[in-house]
Amino acid sequence: MIISERLPAELAARLSGYRMEQDAIGRSTASVFRLEGEGLPALYLKVEEAGPFGELADEAARLGWLKAAGLPCPDVIARESDGERNWLLIGALPGTNLANASVLTPLARVELLAAALLDLHRLPISSCPFDHRLEKRLPVAKARMEAGIVDEEDFDAARLGKSAAELFAELESLRPGGEDLVVSHGDACLPNFIASDGRFSGYIDCSRLGVADRYQDIALACRSIAHNFGEALVLPFLIRYGLPAPDQARLDYYRLLDEFF
Repeated sequence: MIISERLPAELAARLSGYRMEQDAIGRSTASVFRLEGEGLPALYLKVEEAGPFGELADEAARLGWLKAAGLPCPDVIARESDGERNWLLIGALPGTNLANASVLTPLARVELLAAALLDLHRLPISSCPFDHRLEKRLPVAKARMEAGIVDEEDFDAARLGKSAAELFAELESLRPGGEDLVVSHGDACLPNFIASDGRFSGYIDCSRLGVADRYQDIALACRSIAHNFGEALVLPFLIRYGLPAPDQARLDYYRLLDEFF
């Protein structure tokens, strides 16, 4: 593929013998390629433009921390940058993401998602060096808006037609009075959780992991479940997680915040 001609020499040598196929699932700003070769372990290569809003360095740091915390996630194999592009090479986890794991029933998949979030949310926040509380995330959301990288055409249906500036004003005016802090995945959608042989096998796309309100994850998880499986499976997910009567205002707020990322 063309991308192989642009790889740094050391990375290109490491990937000799691999075939690359682009992975289109997800909304990451990075391009993602699955790499396979005869007799070689499967890998993923992520590529992004270098710049102030790049996320691959964040992802590498968080994967290293999560692995050290004892939770399953991909191994970081190599990182490269030439000032124009950043590359991140990681191992592939066994199994299939929970959006596509059709060997499992939808109910089994939402229960695995709930259990995976519980394991993550039980980690002590004092051990996590990544601070994604609102006092940190709102300035980042504003900076992304001012840089023109918030896609107003990709807003949820209820917000289509509004400007990013209007939504940011809502973020400020509707900000919750407090936060129920946990170690949050940050993008807790079904495709970012992997299962193999009926068991959870790991977290992926962890560039937004950090200490945040648990509703950062619950809000996006519920939205993802409704989108993939229908509203009927949202309540079983919430019951398995232990939050059968969630705060609707907080669900709405963290979905609003996600429009900026």
